[in-house]
Amino acid sequence: MEIISGGVTAAKGFEAAGVEANIKYKNRKDMALIYSEAPCKAAGVFTSNVVKAAPVLWDKNVVSSSLYAQAVVVNAGIANACTGVNGYEYCKQMAESTAKELGIPVDAVLVASTGVIGKQLPIDKITGGVLKLVQEKEHSLHAGTMAAEAIMTTDTVSKQAAVTIEIDGTIVTVGGMCKGSGMIHPDMCTMLGFITTDIAISKELLQEALNEDVQDTFNMISVDGDTSTNDTLLVLANGMAGNKEITCKDENFYKFTEALHYIDETLAKKMAGDGEGATALFETKVIHAATKKDAKALSKAVICSSLTKAAIFGHDANWGRILCALGYSGVLFDPEKIELFFEGQEKRMQIYKDGMEVDYSEEEATAILSEPEVRVVVDMKMGDAEATAWGCDLTYDYVKINADYRS
Repeated sequence: MEIISGGVTAAKGFEAAGVEANIKYKNRKDMALIYSEAPCKAAGVFTSNVVKAAPVLWDKNVVSSSLYAQAVVVNAGIANACTGVNGYEYCKQMAESTAKELGIPVDAVLVASTGVIGKQLPIDKITGGVLKLVQEKEHSLHAGTMAAEAIMTTDTVSKQAAVTIEIDGTIVTVGGMCKGSGMIHPDMCTMLGFITTDIAISKELLQEALNEDVQDTFNMISVDGDTSTNDTLLVLANGMAGNKEITCKDENFYKFTEALHYIDETLAKKMAGDGEGATALFETKVIHAATKKDAKALSKAVICSSLTKAAIFGHDANWGRILCALGYSGVLFDPEKIELFFEGQEKRMQIYKDGMEVDYSEEEATAILSEPEVRVVVDMKMGDAEATAWGCDLTYDYVKINADYRS
């Protein structure tokens, strides 16, 4: 596997664009398009929130029922969630407009929205934006970057990743982009994520690969404990690499899943590290747990702890908060046996063993916790299972951003 530059336009046959449609924001891009020259196998995972936005309902139907997908159109600023029958009708009009301009079937168009809940889409601006997107779409990496920037809301940076792999002598590319900064606590995938690939693979295996991989990537991040109404992760595979179609779980399938995992994990970590107001990516790795389920519960309990997140922001080695979070995770363990460590780029420091604090340097601990990526390692001493979760610190700016987000 080779890491390359780019995102959704890295794979063969994919074009993209990002434009200003003035949906909510002024003087910034707020609509994006992804288009494939060839029909695509489509897979998707969606929010587990009972309250589902209209585009989630639209996309679930397209992924499950349509013969193929060929385009995704996205708007930022308004989520089109809790908008009733009108909201779903606007999804349809958004897809119809895109289909007309591209000359493809309506049920080959996926739609996505992100932003304020409860507001109706200004459909005239949406259709105007679609026209501009189709006119400006191109295959360049720059076009992919424009699309990645156009789906941002409170994100401070755009998020992209791409890799190539070799399958039976054929180069296959997988690329993706995502957005997400607040209301991040996925129980399926992420806020909005889009992955494109030129691999030839069956729809069933594409969906299975996606379902499985989100469990250890997007489902292991949290910024604020809120699962969005709009969470959507879509994968489009157009087969234009020319490899023999993957129809069974052979060596080629696992090469693809390795590439997919890299894209998913990279984008998930970018999202966690760009949490609203965040100054650091906060990672917790649990090792030697009794089961994978336990390891996941323990690691997520730590990165979701508001007190621990605040301590990370303050560069305070308050390990008691970590132990407390582990204790209410729902996993039974002996606190006298576990060990805790802080890790930075170059240093690893033990802070807890045999039921008590070990002798460590507060200055060195503070230095580790001042790095832009902070890692806690928890050794449960109970088995062979492990899991990693990613979050961010909790800062004053998180409250500032969310206190007046709607107004």
